[in-house]
Amino acid sequence: MRKLDIELKNREINFNKLLEYGFKKEQNKYLYKEKICNNQFEIIVEVLNNNMTSKLIDAINKEEYILVDIKDSIGEFVGKVREEYDKIIQDIIDKCTSMNIFKSMEAKEIISYIKNKYQDELEYLWDKFPENAIWRNKQNNKWYGLIMIIDENKLGIKGNKKIEIIDLRYPKDDIKNIVDNKKIFKGYHMNKNNWITIKLDGSVTLKEIYNLIDISYNISLNCK
Repeated sequence: MRKLDIELKNREINFNKLLEYGFKKEQNKYLYKEKICNNQFEIIVEVLNNNMTSKLIDAINKEEYILVDIKDSIGEFVGKVREEYDKIIQDIIDKCTSMNIFKSMEAKEIISYIKNKYQDELEYLWDKFPENAIWRNKQNNKWYGLIMIIDENKLGIKGNKKIEIIDLRYPKDDIKNIVDNKKIFKGYHMNKNNWITIKLDGSVTLKEIYNLIDISYNISLNCK
């Protein structure tokens, strides 16, 4: 049996999408079966308590075909079976799960606010930096928000704990009036003349952040 813990790291299972994909709910677990390689094998995927496992069954002897999970097992046939097996598992993960990097209540509420108001989803542009994501204005492809996890000392705060932040566009002439270097900072990793950074730790209310998101979005509309 293959445990998919690594594949699901920082991802969240969407149980409605499992059902749409073809999973069947049986009591407290979800099961999916699909035959591959001209019906010679059957993939069985099980989801139980946010854990996903899979196995490949040989249709002839009804036993698990473990060679696909043995790295040293090589050969044209095993390679072909493994390729089809992996393709199905990856497709399930792509279509039935979503990224779940940002854990704070503020981050989750902000993600929901932007999705509901602007119909924009987070975009994870950098495979090597999964803790960085952006929101893009669909009308002109300009960014209006970034959300990141960084070391707090990168904002000049004493300490080395990880914190969640959001970067937003802000009127250039007014940045000096809003930055206090305690909860709102000049844009981290962005142009400090045009962006601000907000700590997502409750020090700035969600109502205030929503207003700042709207300001940033409207500024992005006029960016060239």
